[in-house]
This record gives sequence, C-alpha cells and structure tokens, in this order.
Amino acid sequence: MEEPLVLDTLAQEEIDIFDDAAGADPAVLFAAAYRTFAGPVHGYLKARGLDDPEAVTQDVFMAFYPRIGNLTGGLQGAKSLVFSIAHARMVDHYRRLERRPQMTPYDPQHDGRTTPSAEDHAVELAGGAAAMLEGLSEEHQEVLALRVVADLSIEQVAAIMGKSTGAIKQLQRRALQNLKAQTLERNQANHG
Repeated sequence: MEEPLVLDTLAQEEIDIFDDAAGADPAVLFAAAYRTFAGPVHGYLKARGLDDPEAVTQDVFMAFYPRIGNLTGGLQGAKSLVFSIAHARMVDHYRRLERRPQMTPYDPQHDGRTTPSAEDHAVELAGGAAAMLEGLSEEHQEVLALRVVADLSIEQVAAIMGKSTGAIKQLQRRALQNLKAQTLERNQANHG
C-alpha cells in the first residue's frame, strides 16, 4: 500500500519517532505531533470557519497530550487522533453558536418607532429618588429618605431626627401627600 502524500513531506525523523512510540517519552511524541500536525489542524479549523482557529488548535493539542500513552498506529494513529479531536472541537463550536441568541446591531436610521420607547422614558426619569424629593421641604425629604430609601422604622427615624414617633408619622403623611401632588402635576405637564 502506498503512503499518503503528507508522509512523503515529513522528515524521516518524525516518522521514526512514531514508529518507535512504545516506551517513548510522551513529551517527545507530543513535540513531534505538534510539529507535524499543528499547521494542518490550524488550516482545517480555519477552513471550517472557526472564529479563533489558533486557540482551538492549542485546545486540540492540550486534549491530545493526555492520550499519548494509549496511542497506537504510529504516525497515522496520531494523525487520526489529532484530527478526530479537531473535528469534535469544530462541532462543539458550531453547537455553541446555534445556542447563542442572534444579535442585531441597533441602527437609529432604521428605527421606525413614532413614540418614545420605555427606555427613553426611564432615562428621562433617571434622577431617581433624589429628583422626586427635590420639591419637598428639608424635613419631608429627610423623613422619606430615612423611611423609604433607608427602610428604617418610625422609631429609628424619630431617634435620628430627634422627634416623637407621632411627629414622624405626621411628617411622613404630609411628605407623601406633597409628593403625590407634585407627581400628578408633573404627569399632567408631560402628557397635557
């Protein structure tokens, strides 16, 4: 039987290393396999359209190394094993791509919406709690910040502000009424 063309181009030393693989140093076999097959594996992976064929080639040889001890068949056995690992990595790559959601870049030129998006509306309101509290008195801002934002009890707020619990309840009620009135005014101004 005639040897394939790839074997004719290899140095006889590489062929001899694999022919005498029994009891050989795994590092020597690995180095010979890498010198012999890294280029063709990279070319195979690149031709199959992988995003990063260099990284996958390295991954192939990292998976090959622990299997060197069970290697049979000389150079052809090594070639078969290396390319079967490369093929498996290529299949894994495309399986991952199939599971990944398709991303479409946003192009504002092709945005046909006629009303602002919810995101735009949320950005307009991005001032958050501080912006909502802006129109309230200092005491009202403080009581709402401590009760709502800091999530403190009435007793804790009373101790912090130096007031009775009854006074804190009144301040909170009035602050919420003022906040509601301001919010209604803003909504009417935005939609009216």
